[in-house]
Amino acid sequence: MLEQITKQVTEVAREAGDFIREERKNFSADRIEFKGLNDLVSYVDKTAEQKIVASLEKILPEAGFITEEKTTTKIGERYNWIIDPLDGTTNFIHGVPVFSVSIALQEYDKLVSGVVYEVNLDECFYASIDTPAYLNGAEIKVSNTPSISSSLLATGFPYYDFTKQQQYINVFTELMKSCHGLRRMGSAAVDLAYTACGRFEAFYEYNLNPWDVAAGVLIVRQAGGDVVNFSGGDEVINTRELLATNGKITKEMLEMISQHFK
Repeated sequence: MLEQITKQVTEVAREAGDFIREERKNFSADRIEFKGLNDLVSYVDKTAEQKIVASLEKILPEAGFITEEKTTTKIGERYNWIIDPLDGTTNFIHGVPVFSVSIALQEYDKLVSGVVYEVNLDECFYASIDTPAYLNGAEIKVSNTPSISSSLLATGFPYYDFTKQQQYINVFTELMKSCHGLRRMGSAAVDLAYTACGRFEAFYEYNLNPWDVAAGVLIVRQAGGDVVNFSGGDEVINTRELLATNGKITKEMLEMISQHFK
């Protein structure tokens, strides 16, 4: 059942992506709203979310929703969809072509399905708890790179909560000297998807929300990678900190991060 649901959700994500892609062509900056400091939103996010919710209700009527834009307040007893209709809103607004649709399904406290659709490259990453991870129908795996020194890493910069800014800068500085490079794509869902398919060896960030990461977490794990919090524990959806790796450099990354994030 979950595999079939996941395939249906890929179509929902693609349809939302088609809408987002079309709206980007004539998007005007005067339609931007501010939810908080540097926390941007537009009618595109909200409308895309409404479209996604309406489609998902047909797939699994009993499920509730945990969404970024709060267009619905329905909570399910067993199943809940976790949705970011446009992950990378700031990129979208400024015309930077890296943004995605992220949809996960949670059964009680367990992630069971995840879809990340990168709109600009037409790349759909997906997995369910009982399948491998896929990109546009082809199975994907994390990389086999054995050390940070030969890795390309990804992260996200703080943009409104700067309470751990110095710790972040310290980790960034140390990693910058130790790897092939650090990338900041602007979409945590894309960072996780790229880790799952081996483009990145690891992605780390703090102050993340469930809708930023839920789908990508499952996809990385089903692709053979590790996803942990900064203490090495498996709970990442509500801890607001996350490290995803290819499984080969987890210990090395945790040792470096733990020196600065206590």
